[in-house]
Amino acid sequence: MDLGIRGKRALVCASSKGLGRGCAEALAEAGVDLVMNARGREALEQAAQEIRDRFGVTVTTVACDVTTPEGQEQLIEAAQGVDILVTNAGGPPPGMWTDWDREDFIRALDANMLSPIALIKALVPGMMERGWGRVVNITSQSVKSPIPQLGLSNAARAGLTGYVAGTSRQVAPSGVTINNLLPGIHDTDRAASLDDGVSKKEGISAGDARKKREASIPARRYGTPAEFGATCAFLCSQHAGFMVGQNVLLDGGAGNQTM
Repeated sequence: MDLGIRGKRALVCASSKGLGRGCAEALAEAGVDLVMNARGREALEQAAQEIRDRFGVTVTTVACDVTTPEGQEQLIEAAQGVDILVTNAGGPPPGMWTDWDREDFIRALDANMLSPIALIKALVPGMMERGWGRVVNITSQSVKSPIPQLGLSNAARAGLTGYVAGTSRQVAPSGVTINNLLPGIHDTDRAASLDDGVSKKEGISAGDARKKREASIPARRYGTPAEFGATCAFLCSQHAGFMVGQNVLLDGGAGNQTM
């Protein structure tokens, strides 16, 4: 399917690896030029060059921390005029509700709620002026099915979801859509870290921890960054213009919900 976005330009945050990398590759395959971001310069430059070589698109890199005001300023300057924004940042650490204090919540909100909002506020007005734009926020399955040990993530991402619910309907008349993409467990460093945590807690190998988690997913496997990226690219396409303020769940059926 031709996504109809060849020649568009996109900012994809945290895109040197994992789900962000999957989104960047899928957009590049559709002919979209990229602004890629990550904290680690070496990994970012390597990923960018691989995408240039494979898809022949223009890739600009910005090595910074998107969760800081300084990093956001750098990104916004580099991404002026983009047609597509994919927000993404690593999730906060797991724990128990008794573990977290105010500063833990502030850090979680900065990373997973306030950073996306800052980018939306900076870049969406230009999209509205041009009459076309796409925003996809990578959030979490926990928005629909909260995960007890991920209370920081549950709270911050739910806040972003509420913001998007209202904002998306205000900008839609200008041809700009904002939607959220909710990953379950995918084969990324984040999943490996969570498996290691289970491994240590339960005294089992990391491989056994993964098998245990896979058994709880109806699809009986982890998702892949490539299939996640393909869904993101569709949400950014010309064909998704009637999708507004939606929370699209990609979790292999792990969450048992009707809505």
